[in-house]
Amino acid sequence: MSVYVISEVEILDDVQGRRYRELAQESIVHHDGRYLARGATPTVLEGDCDDRVVLVEFPDRETAERWYASAEYAEALQLSKTALRRRLLLVDGVA
Repeated sequence: MSVYVISEVEILDDVQGRRYRELAQESIVHHDGRYLARGATPTVLEGDCDDRVVLVEFPDRETAERWYASAEYAEALQLSKTALRRRLLLVDGVA
């Protein structure tokens, strides 16, 4: 069953943000993930959201968790700490 990584992102540093996106994309593709939305500005129907939204699909939870803990994503993950502020969610799809 597919699983989704949902990220609400505020870019804090444009240069580091671009580098983060490059590294993250390479690692996501390496782990069989695919972008469904990337850097989209949502239409807020309820609540507050000033961030951009990224939605990535992975084939299953194990693959998504392996990606997040992977050596391929490690540099991007470290860079994310100064390049952006975000909320990152892992959500199971429905059968």
